Amino acid sequence: MSVAEGFGFVHVYEPGRGPATLLLLHGTGGTEHDLVPLGRQLAPAAHLLAPRGKVLEGGNARFFRRLAPGVFDVEDVRLRAGELERFVAAAASRYGLDPSRVWAVGYSNGANIAAAVLLLHPDALAGAVLLRPVLPLKPDMAPGLAGKPVFIAAGRRDPLAPAEAVEALAEWLRRGEAQLTVRWQEAGHGLAPEELDAVRAWMAPWLHHPDGARPPALR
Repeated sequence: MSVAEGFGFVHVYEPGRGPATLLLLHGTGGTEHDLVPLGRQLAPAAHLLAPRGKVLEGGNARFFRRLAPGVFDVEDVRLRAGELERFVAAAASRYGLDPSRVWAVGYSNGANIAAAVLLLHPDALAGAVLLRPVLPLKPDMAPGLAGKPVFIAAGRRDPLAPAEAVEALAEWLRRGEAQLTVRWQEAGHGLAPEELDAVRAWMAPWLHHPDGARPPALR
């Protein structure tokens, strides 16, 4: 594992053997290292790309600013989503990654910036796993996500990602015609082991398609 500074983000890049890349996005107060072990568990052969959020809140790294708990700076969300899109493109070129096979896996604030990229720059990602997300902003129009696989892991007792905010995100993804799976867990903001098992099972057919190509829905 190596830590580099480039393309606008301090980041970890760990090469894999397969065609897919996981873009790993940590939660508030996390680092570029946090989700690397999870990424390797979810997709052992994937390339791993993990940037560190550039916004500091009381010394804690985040991917965009918020004005209060649950109240986001929408203009900053738009700005940071664009920065992340450009980072993915530049890193894919530098490391020789297939830009059409980059999947986001984000937790909490990382899930929310991944959702913002999906809503604002839908071509930047092949799909996404959003762990404890909410709707980060309302886009101006329905995003073009036809057939794009998205998995939401939500907690029924999550005070930081209440059900109505999760459903609001799901509704926008459905408007964009994403191939959406929403899984609810009797849990709070922390993840249960069975949720990660469900994510792994859901991702496997997409990442390990027999002919090495993306599933037909994405062609």
